[in-house]
Amino acid sequence: MRVIPEGAFGERVRTRLRDEQVIWLITTGADGTPQPNPVWFVWDGEASLLVYNRADAFRLAHIDARPAVALNFDGDGRGGNIVVLSGTARRAPGGPPAHENPAYVAKYAGPMGRVSGSPEEFTQAYPVAVRIDIRRIRGH
Repeated sequence: MRVIPEGAFGERVRTRLRDEQVIWLITTGADGTPQPNPVWFVWDGEASLLVYNRADAFRLAHIDARPAVALNFDGDGRGGNIVVLSGTARRAPGGPPAHENPAYVAKYAGPMGRVSGSPEEFTQAYPVAVRIDIRRIRGH
């Protein structure tokens, strides 16, 4: 499914999805309040992202009950370089754990060690994978 637009904006989206370290994931709480969280992610090169989570993360219950999510990158501080994605999130059991996901390790091996001691210990702390299928992208 092609969701990334053509042209200069689409190229900027692809670059940010490939290179950025953090994206804001916004789920919806039980009371309807948006719940933004900065998360690490890997992009599949097409139309989905993978995020690893703590088993006790409230966002998992939010996703289970209300799978529509939004994501955004930080702007440039002057109202530019805006990229907002919307999609559907679901738990992704059966995929590789974080320390066995080559793309995730290539992107985050150093930070995984700083946060948890090692990539394997990171996987123990963040064992729940969530796949987000991108449905729409907007920005400028």
